[in-house]
Amino acid sequence: MNKKLQEIVKDISNKDNFSGSVFVEDKDNSLLFNENFGYANRSEQIENISSTRYGIASGCKLFTAIAICQLVEKGKVSFDSKLSDCIKHHFKHSDERVTIHHLLTHTSGISDYFDEEVMEDYEELWVNHPMYHIRKLSDFLPLFQNQPMKSQVGERFHYNNAGYILLGLIVEQLTGMAFSDYVQEHIFDKANMTESGYFSFDALPSNTALGYIDNPDGTWKTNIYSLPVKGGSDGGAFVTVKDMTKLWDSLLNNRLIKETYTNELLSPHTQVNVSGFYGYGIWIKKNEDRSVLKYHIMGYDPGVSFHSAYYPDLSIKVVVCSNMSTGAFDIMSGIEEELTKTRLYK
Repeated sequence: MNKKLQEIVKDISNKDNFSGSVFVEDKDNSLLFNENFGYANRSEQIENISSTRYGIASGCKLFTAIAICQLVEKGKVSFDSKLSDCIKHHFKHSDERVTIHHLLTHTSGISDYFDEEVMEDYEELWVNHPMYHIRKLSDFLPLFQNQPMKSQVGERFHYNNAGYILLGLIVEQLTGMAFSDYVQEHIFDKANMTESGYFSFDALPSNTALGYIDNPDGTWKTNIYSLPVKGGSDGGAFVTVKDMTKLWDSLLNNRLIKETYTNELLSPHTQVNVSGFYGYGIWIKKNEDRSVLKYHIMGYDPGVSFHSAYYPDLSIKVVVCSNMSTGAFDIMSGIEEELTKTRLYK
């Protein structure tokens, strides 16, 4: 299997000029595959290695969902709690029916600050709201708090970053901690994710990959002027591939939240397409027999592409981190095709 995966990943990497790290862990938490490609810093020719930290964009919505589940477990809030009862900020067109459950499942109907149904270029956001001013969650509010509702509450799934900003603000209000500090203490530290964190672009630690945006003419630039200075509850944390497998291991073994809430987080709360569902901060893909093929998370930003999945039938975890805008999906698809075809580890 190692050799076959190596061939598959190498072929895709060569075709896509992939830059990043790929990590596959077996059911016994033993390493099945790990390869690194490209440069963490192109100017200095510093190569990506297994301990390189990568931005994962929306992949960290899972962290936000875990944080909310922890607070529900402690009795500080419930999934049915109304947004209006949990947050101090004013919204011009608020709907009193919006609950934490709606925010977690992207069914709240509120307007997003980056609506993927009508916007294509994430960098457009920063024309009127410079990214260097976005350092804390409340800085996002002017981007959406006065916008009308997108749809009726609970009417449909509509992927929504603003909803996860609100969830992060709820965490801050209930705990008195900055969201990034809460996640560090209650998720990263508990999962022994020693290399991960929410880092500012103007204060990146060592071993952090710069995100690269390639232009059609062969030139490139980093993504430092394309994203907020510091990520938050909707995206923007940095992880290593190994740390991400530690997160899966801690979640699935109920070390972050009790089994009741782990099951709640992993339950398919809303249907996205024929085989796709969404739990709390996590995507769920089912087989034709309706069994779960995988629980997975993903993230895309300028200069960032990320995919990670847990295959319950195989007990295998896969992490693909890239410091380019594309690439992770193709690598993930190739690995998944081989895993589900052979099923050697069932």
